Amino acid sequence: MANTGTPLVEMRDISIAFGGIKAVDHVTIDLHPGEVVGLLGHNGAGKSTLIKCLSGAYKADSGEIHINGAKVDINNPRDARAYNIETIYQTLALADNLNAASNLFLGREIVGAGGFLDDSAMEAETRKIMARLNPNFRKFNVPVSALSGGQRQSVAIARAVYFNAKILIMDEPTAALGPQETRMVAELIQELKKQGLGIFLIEHDIHAVMDLCDRAVVMKNGQRVGTVNVGEVTDEDILGMIIMGKKPAQAV
Repeated sequence: MANTGTPLVEMRDISIAFGGIKAVDHVTIDLHPGEVVGLLGHNGAGKSTLIKCLSGAYKADSGEIHINGAKVDINNPRDARAYNIETIYQTLALADNLNAASNLFLGREIVGAGGFLDDSAMEAETRKIMARLNPNFRKFNVPVSALSGGQRQSVAIARAVYFNAKILIMDEPTAALGPQETRMVAELIQELKKQGLGIFLIEHDIHAVMDLCDRAVVMKNGQRVGTVNVGEVTDEDILGMIIMGKKPAQAV
């Protein structure tokens, strides 16, 4: 997939060390609107640490982050949200005892004229955003603990999109899901791409990356092995990058 124009995100020459050990060592990656970029590597490869510099969980020791071509400073998650960056962790951070609407607006509730929560308005907005993302979602009035894994992902994604996410970080979104649920999440990701969001997907599963991503970035020992267009390589090519740090001819 050839990308033209200004990237949505550029992380340039990012480094971060903990106790003298370089977790991320001069790594550069980018992301374009309507694109899914997978980040792969063994545990400890540095992929999660790198992306936490974008989400505001960590502050890089050196390097630059550019959003839509402009250099930005991201010191905490609040800064990241100000640049329309949202993170969906594997745990989803949902309140199990609350329904979809209450989770969508958790901490950002709609309050009516009398100072009371406007439950009707929140449910109406939740139904609107779900109609865009997952038209088959029907369980608006049950606690999210009663939802399937794919439906819970829908709620977490809807929350991010409703509050104007343009850059989405997803941590293994199909982990522990069955085939039908995985398809549901894949359809959600395709819909987000159509709407112009850029998505970083942190993954261990090569098959998920081949199915969901446009490009894949492989990291090893804190460094970027290479970046490939998923349609131009095989599973074995990516596996070779992960295990041996071997870059195929198509990689950059």
